[in-house]
Amino acid sequence: MSEKDTISIHLVREALLQSCAPGAPTVEALSKVGIDPALLEQPDARVPAAAYARLWRLLARRRDDEFFGMDPRALKSGSLAFLCRAAMAQPNLAAGLETGLGFLSLMLEHMPAQLIRQQSVAEIVLLEPEPKRAFTYFTYWMIVHGVACWLAGRRIPILAIELRCPPPEFCDDYRVVFSDNLRFDRPRTRMIFSADCLDLPVKRSPEELKRFLAHAPANILVKYRDPTSLANRIKNDLRHMPADTWPETEGLAANLCISASTLRRRLADEGQTYQGLKDSVRKELAIVWLAEADISFVEIAARLGFADVSSFYKAFRKWSGSNPGHYRSLILSDALPPL
Repeated sequence: MSEKDTISIHLVREALLQSCAPGAPTVEALSKVGIDPALLEQPDARVPAAAYARLWRLLARRRDDEFFGMDPRALKSGSLAFLCRAAMAQPNLAAGLETGLGFLSLMLEHMPAQLIRQQSVAEIVLLEPEPKRAFTYFTYWMIVHGVACWLAGRRIPILAIELRCPPPEFCDDYRVVFSDNLRFDRPRTRMIFSADCLDLPVKRSPEELKRFLAHAPANILVKYRDPTSLANRIKNDLRHMPADTWPETEGLAANLCISASTLRRRLADEGQTYQGLKDSVRKELAIVWLAEADISFVEIAARLGFADVSSFYKAFRKWSGSNPGHYRSLILSDALPPL
């Protein structure tokens, strides 16, 4: 991992709040994994992801619970390894997820889950009896989504995460790791993604499992986003401009007082392209507007700068793997799945 692979101190506090009494045990635990306890008093502090992973494993080992006491039943040490071994024996991601979710539903008393496929959209729905803390939900999604990405050998893009709890005080890292489209105070808890991903084959070896577990959870928590990067500066500017006024590459470069070739090179250094940034912002805006029933597809297409609805449909399918109509139907549905 690079030096940029860091975790907010807020998540350190959340893990400690769940697993450690204040005082000496907290200080001892942090010191043992290489985290300065003084950082707890610095709201903007960040710690290396590797150190957070060490803390995660230490707390899980001390409680013999990989879910940190957030369910009446302990997720005993070795559960993640067992889940992965069972899931990797399945032929595709759908079967792997069914196996993993079935295992977690058996092990955790208050976190039963269902995988539902509805045309081009899939969702994992939690049927918890009462709303949980945001940290509880995101720990669950970290396990499920992290294992799913590992099984598929690629990142599974998340269209939305809806939670029954109110928004936590700090949400930045959750948005980076999971999705910008986090919705709180919803009637049910679910993660929504493209159903096409369910057909991906699972091909993992015991050696790959060993490497995966050795670096967990840091390898599934970190998805670094530098808020000062050129790419994020450009995306922020695009979000505040009508799509039909977005400049071409040459115009953008002139606005930034650099040449077009320098702009392309600097974005390439960050692993980005200008077209990719525009598509990313269009997708973010489309997902937000699709959740508003009074905004028509025609209006969304126009707002995003498309010539017609058909072009918007094709683009959304390319970005997300889902049809916008299927996504809207699912996101606006308040009907709870059967128990």
